[in-house]
Order: sequence, then structure tokens, then C-alpha cells
Amino acid sequence: MGRIDYLHDPDAPPANSVVPSVVAFVQNDAGQVLMIQRSDNGRWALPGGGHDVGESISDTVVREVWEETGIKAEVVDMSGIYTDPGHVMQYDDGEVRQQFSICFRARPVGGELRTSNETTQVRWVDPADLTTLDVHPTMRLRIEHAMDRARPTPYIG
Repeated sequence: MGRIDYLHDPDAPPANSVVPSVVAFVQNDAGQVLMIQRSDNGRWALPGGGHDVGESISDTVVREVWEETGIKAEVVDMSGIYTDPGHVMQYDDGEVRQQFSICFRARPVGGELRTSNETTQVRWVDPADLTTLDVHPTMRLRIEHAMDRARPTPYIG
């Protein structure tokens, strides 16, 4: 299913849903960041997805990282909550979702890189190389906040 992101675009369709979701900033011992190339829009992003009924939010993080990348992760902490009503995502099925995403820092504890039906590429990326990837501005913001370990509290916005 395709997806179009709108960010403060006056031509964006109105949102008709809000789904709590997560993204995981997973960094390995070499300092590289786990990145996926999304199959729905071709952009690079942190792994993540929607929260399911019956699971804790940390379980959502672990499940989504595993499903999309083949990496087993452990949640370390939260770096931010992103709820900008000016960021909506339009899907082919007619859903137009307002952003509601919680970004968690996590560390890898096992597994091997692999793609899924949601990812066309999965790789560990050096932080200096992140600027070379096509990453949506709202995802870049999450990455910047997660990398800023000096931030005393999580971002709320």
C-alpha cells in the first residue's frame, strides 16, 4: 500500500484517524544507526509501526524492529513524542492518519539484517552518512533528538 506524507501542506487531505505508533532509534556498539528503506514510499526511516491491542508499548518497539529488520532489540529509553497535526499520511485505502509517534532508543541484542514486506533495504548507517539518505524531515527530527543524549527530558511536540 502506498503512502504520501504531507507536512504543513494546505492541500493535504484532512486526517480521519490517529494511530499510536513507535519508531526505534537502534544504535550498535560501533555507533551506527539501524535504518530501513520503506516499501510504501521509498524513503529511509527508523524502523517502527502501529501499536497493537494487547501489547505494551515496549513490546511494540521490539516487535516492529524484529518484523522490519531481523534485529532483536531492547528498549533503553524514550527520546520524544511527535504529534504535529500538520503532519498527515495518506494511504491508498483512503486512511489519512495524523502523526502520533513515540521515539524510543534501543540497542541490538541479536538477529541478522533482513528485509520484509515493509522494507526494501535494511542497513546500519554511520551517523555522518545519514544526510545522504532521503529521509522525511519529521523522521530527521526524531533522529536528531535521539542522538542528542545531553537532552535532559524527552521532546514533546
